[in-house]
Amino acid sequence: MNAVTFQLKKVCKDTKARRGQLKTPHATIETPVFMPVGTAATVKAMRPEDVKELGASIILSNTYHLYLRPGHEIVREAGGLHKFMNWDRAILTDSGGFQVFSLGDLRKITEEGVTFRSHIDGSTHMFTPEKSMEVQNALGSDIIMAFDECAPYPADRAYVKQSLERTTRWLARCKEAHKNTEKQSLFGIMQGGMYPDLRRQSAEEIVEMDLPGYAVGGLSVGEPKEVMYEVLDQCVDYLPKDKARYLMGVGSPDCLFEGVERGIDMFDCVLPTRIARNGMALTSHGRVTIKNARYERDFSALDAECGCYTCRNYSRAYLRHLFKGNEILSSMLLTNHNLYFLVHLMENIRKAIEEDRFLEYKKEFYSKYGKF
Repeated sequence: MNAVTFQLKKVCKDTKARRGQLKTPHATIETPVFMPVGTAATVKAMRPEDVKELGASIILSNTYHLYLRPGHEIVREAGGLHKFMNWDRAILTDSGGFQVFSLGDLRKITEEGVTFRSHIDGSTHMFTPEKSMEVQNALGSDIIMAFDECAPYPADRAYVKQSLERTTRWLARCKEAHKNTEKQSLFGIMQGGMYPDLRRQSAEEIVEMDLPGYAVGGLSVGEPKEVMYEVLDQCVDYLPKDKARYLMGVGSPDCLFEGVERGIDMFDCVLPTRIARNGMALTSHGRVTIKNARYERDFSALDAECGCYTCRNYSRAYLRHLFKGNEILSSMLLTNHNLYFLVHLMENIRKAIEEDRFLEYKKEFYSKYGKF
């Protein structure tokens, strides 16, 4: 038995948009879902209680960062990541692959794994599929991701093919090394760059391993959105209909709609928390840059259509005052709003799918939101 199971509930007419339910040891998650990112066992500027209150049922944490600090053995001694960070709902941990590969000159790739230097203190480490599983087993997350090689954009075909085939071999090693199968489920990751036939090859190879879910990796790595959507159109058709589908690293409202329309169930991105710390809010009528002088005497809510704590209690003028004064509360209130906005956007998308009006809702949202 898999620790995590997915049940497809409905496919919306005229699209691939789908409603499902992902059951994990710590939460039942309604899909499609957006997962807030808690990289280092914390969603930045948010208490776990606040993340729960805004409606999140699952968050993502980062294996690479937690391995380096505080160390996976400390998290294991604390009783696992859920207890360590006081979060009793579901957690997905990525494998550390993307972070390691983004280090550029600080890492070296071999068949065994990746040798890299820590961005914290320059110390040398090696991540292998077995090491990634060891760390994620210690963290105790509900969903663990396979260690993969994420090819950059652009990349030539020969390199991408070599990379995806190594990713397949590493997935087999991850599956063999994964020791906590009763409480954690392993998801595989499709690679293949922007080459449709290589995407198909990758999908066929990883699907053979019969895992409870599969991610589409190697997108949102610098390619134009139109290219991402074109590749994604084909990727989804290569994955099983009865398994969860996860598009990694995507979270802007337009990408969420386009991903759902193509049959994606799960999303994550640092965008809502990162832009909040830089004074930007996602609203039903587009992005608001709160530092702009036009908001100095604007005593209206950030978003009149939003029911979050921030919009119920504070004005744009006050939020601008906080940001201009470099007050910590600015990041807290804007992060709360942005996460609430995306979590509830997905709730509205799920309802639209249930009512067979997804495309209609997408059109309504786009007409109000304006330029992305």
